[in-house]
Amino acid sequence: MTSTSRARYEGLFPVVPTPFTESGELDLESQKRCVDFMIDAGSNGLCILANFSEQFLLSDEEREVLTRTVLEHVDGRVPVIVTTTHFSTDVCAARSRRAQEQGAAMLMVMPPYHGATFRVPEPQIFEFYARLSDAVDIPIMIQDAPAAGTPLSAAFLARMAKEIEHVAYFKIETAGAAAKLRELIRLGGDAIEGPWDGEEAITLVPDLDAGATGAMTGGGFPDGIRPILDAWRAGRRDEAIAGYERWLPLINIENRQCGPLAAKSLMKEGGVIACEAPRHPFPAIHPAARALLIETAKRLDAQVLRWAR
Repeated sequence: MTSTSRARYEGLFPVVPTPFTESGELDLESQKRCVDFMIDAGSNGLCILANFSEQFLLSDEEREVLTRTVLEHVDGRVPVIVTTTHFSTDVCAARSRRAQEQGAAMLMVMPPYHGATFRVPEPQIFEFYARLSDAVDIPIMIQDAPAAGTPLSAAFLARMAKEIEHVAYFKIETAGAAAKLRELIRLGGDAIEGPWDGEEAITLVPDLDAGATGAMTGGGFPDGIRPILDAWRAGRRDEAIAGYERWLPLINIENRQCGPLAAKSLMKEGGVIACEAPRHPFPAIHPAARALLIETAKRLDAQVLRWAR
């Protein structure tokens, strides 16, 4: 039996952006429309409060409001992953328990870090995830991302999968992701329930070739990414690659030019949300980058530009 034969969650789980008003408050009505669009556009599930949700600009109270609002509005239509990252083991565990109580299907957690230099060594990272696992009853996805500045070898990730009960999913966003996914799957075997692609699908095809069974992308065009994953899982590799090559220009613009604001710009252009502004001090998207993003999405007839019309 392979890990993919028993995976609870597979497919496309894009990150839900957080719409704000022009003055910087949460816009919960836009948030609900954003979620409805992403589900209608083909998402197998959603992820909230991730870095592409501008989670680093949210207060603890706002995180609670957003978690409750999104999970109640989704109402079981798709599974929702809640990001609960925090440097403190106790704070992360408390966030995670509350998310589980509110209906989260999975937790996504980066290793403990703060700023550019505050890191902890492997024994503390292992204990961090072990204590988190003891506090909950749902799967934990380790987010292996450069933002944490914390090296996590494939061997260390595999060990945690084998030895920590609820650690079972891995979002690999580091350089050489495909090679790391292959090594993780080789070392971890059936303990690696969900080897996933990340970083806006910029390395999606190599990662699928390496054995990725899920993808966590930006939220602006699930209608473009979902058919690629469906074709791949059905064994239609040529069709999947053709679809990927078609959407790759838009993926590239998001990943390399627009970053976390790409989904909100697309959603504002299409009338899904009322405002695309980030929260200060995060800089607004460059007008030239935004124009290229919209131009490319129009050529692809992306659903986000017509869903609310």
